[in-house]
Amino acid sequence: MAAIITFAEQRDGKLRRPSLEAVCEARRLAGGLSASVEAVLIGSGVRALADELGAHGADKVHLFDQAELAAYATETYARALAQVIGESKPAAVLIPFTAMGKDLAPRVAAKVGAGLASDCVALSIRDGRLEARRPMYAGRAYAAVSFECECPMASLRPNVFALAAPDLSRKAEIVSRTVDTGCRAQVVKVEATASGKVELTEAQIVVSGGRGLKGPEHFQLVEQLAAVMGAAVGASRAVVDAGWVEHRYQVGQTGKTVSPTLYIACGISGAIQHLAGMSSSKVIVAINKDPDAPIFKVADYGIVGDLFEVVPKLTEAAQVHFAAKG
Repeated sequence: MAAIITFAEQRDGKLRRPSLEAVCEARRLAGGLSASVEAVLIGSGVRALADELGAHGADKVHLFDQAELAAYATETYARALAQVIGESKPAAVLIPFTAMGKDLAPRVAAKVGAGLASDCVALSIRDGRLEARRPMYAGRAYAAVSFECECPMASLRPNVFALAAPDLSRKAEIVSRTVDTGCRAQVVKVEATASGKVELTEAQIVVSGGRGLKGPEHFQLVEQLAAVMGAAVGASRAVVDAGWVEHRYQVGQTGKTVSPTLYIACGISGAIQHLAGMSSSKVIVAINKDPDAPIFKVADYGIVGDLFEVVPKLTEAAQVHFAAKG
């Protein structure tokens, strides 16, 4: 039986949500391709995560559990994933379109001679073959991508594909494997920013601020609303370029692409570069005093008003709502 292979990205001993989304999507596609679902799990001390992959739909987990694989390194991770693909001859390979996935997928595709469609927002089966849908031209058009190769690969935009509830009765077959960890460059240390905040690309709610805040001293309005809602904080490029916040907060074509359940844009006009990074959000709420701001063209709900009046009231209402929920 053919297989759909997914790459299970983990960080600090926990599977990232996009990895589970990829497994769930593979499970959905498996019937149309008459395929099983297999996941490739790489790291050190990650054996317990294989059970979680099984509960979300994986039939088999290829486990590379070696001390040398504790930190992500492109060369060794690509070698391990390509090793499984080369042996399995899968019907498709799905990789999360995360920072790690963006680095890993092209290298693996080159190694195994696969065609790669990046940043996909929908997958389907047509005539027994995988077909992908992906945005182009900053999200102003979508391309339907078919594959001529025997091993189609697709990277999946986070938060777009449904995450099914785990079935704890499902157990995956675990195959322990090893890979040659010798490479030209060794990762000796990883220094991460301990912000303690919600990861922007994986957040279900994102609150972003733009030039309408008028100055860095007012960005706290966005941060306060985000804190109450348990949301991630985002920003437009203009805000980042002005030095109000760090680049890691930037949403847009030259920043991060987000697809949350709820996106709240505070004082953001809606330049095409910003829309490219958030237009796939499920519900968009725009707050802007300019009724002709482009952001309203993509917003599901729009508030034409002074954000310095609206946002504090919204924060107050959110505090009452979330307090009532416990």
